[in-house]
Amino acid sequence: MDSGENKRAVWVGLFISIGVVILIIAIFTLGNQQKSFVKGLHLKARFSNVSGLIKGNNVWFSGVKVGTVKNIAFTGINQVDVEFNVDPNVQQFIHQNALATIGSEGFIGNKTINIEGGTPDAPVIKDGTMLNSKGMLSTDDIMKTLQKNNENLLSITSDFKTLSKDMVQGKGLAGALLSDSSLAMRFRAVVANLQTTTSSTNQMAIELNRFGRKMNTKGGLADKMLTDTAVFAKLQQSANQLQDATAKASTLTDNLNRASSKLNTTDNAIGVLLNDQPTATQLKSTLDYLNQSSIKLNDDLEAAQHNFLLRGFFKKREKEQQKAQQAPKQ
Repeated sequence: MDSGENKRAVWVGLFISIGVVILIIAIFTLGNQQKSFVKGLHLKARFSNVSGLIKGNNVWFSGVKVGTVKNIAFTGINQVDVEFNVDPNVQQFIHQNALATIGSEGFIGNKTINIEGGTPDAPVIKDGTMLNSKGMLSTDDIMKTLQKNNENLLSITSDFKTLSKDMVQGKGLAGALLSDSSLAMRFRAVVANLQTTTSSTNQMAIELNRFGRKMNTKGGLADKMLTDTAVFAKLQQSANQLQDATAKASTLTDNLNRASSKLNTTDNAIGVLLNDQPTATQLKSTLDYLNQSSIKLNDDLEAAQHNFLLRGFFKKREKEQQKAQQAPKQ
C-alpha cells in the first residue's frame, strides 16, 4: 500500500471511532434520561381514541420533553388508559386540573402526549393521578371535514354559477338592472330621490336643532315659560280668566237660547205679538184707533182755545210763558 491509501484508511478509521463514541454517549444519555423518567411520577389519562400513540412515545409539557409513555391498555368500550412517567422536577408546575391531550411531532411525526399545567389555585399532582384528557381529531376526521368543506364549496360554486347565468339572462332584480336600461334609470331615480329625502331630513334636523337652541336662549319667551315661575303664574291666571269668560259666554248663550225659544211660544206677551196673528191684528187696530182719537183730541183742544169762555185763560198762560222766556237768567 502506498502512503496515500494508508492516509485515507487512517482518516476513515478516525471518523468511525468518533461516530462510535458519539453513539455510545447518546445511548448512555438516553438511557439515563429514560431511567430518570422511570423513577419519576407515574400518571394516567383516559382517552376514547389514542390516534396511533404507542409505548415509548414522548410526553411534553410547555414545549419540553418531560417523560415517556409507559403502557397503553383497553379498560372498556372506546376507553383506553395511557400510563406515562414524568420527570419529578416538573411536579410543582402540574396541578390536579391539568389537561392531557394527544398531539404529534410535526404534521406526520410520532404521536405525543401534551400536558397543560392547569390553574395555580388547584393542588399539584401526586403519584398515580388520573389527569383530565381531551382527544384529538384523527386523520380520518380531518379528511371527512375537508371532504365536507369541498362539497359545500362545490355547492356554493354551483349556486353562484346558476345565479350569474340568471343575471346574464336578465332574470331577477339584479339581472333586470343589468339588462334593462329603463329599469336601471328608474332605480337610479329612486336612489336620487332617497338622497334628496335624506338631504331634506338632514336640513330639517338642522332647523329643529336651531329652533331648540332659540328656545333655550336666555331671556326668551320659551325660556321664561320654562324657568320663570312668575311668567308661568301669569299665564296660568290668564288661562283661568279665559276659562271663566268662556263659561260666562256659554251661560249667556244658554240664556239667549231660552229667550229666543220663549219668543217662539204664545205663553207670553211678546210671544203672542210675534206668533199670534189675530192678536197682532187686533193690537194694530187698537193702535190705529188710539191714533185717530189723539187726532180728534188735538182738534178738540184747538177748538177749545178759540172758545170765548176759555180764550182768556189761554191768552194769560201764553203771556206768562213769554215773560218767563224774556226774564234774565240768574
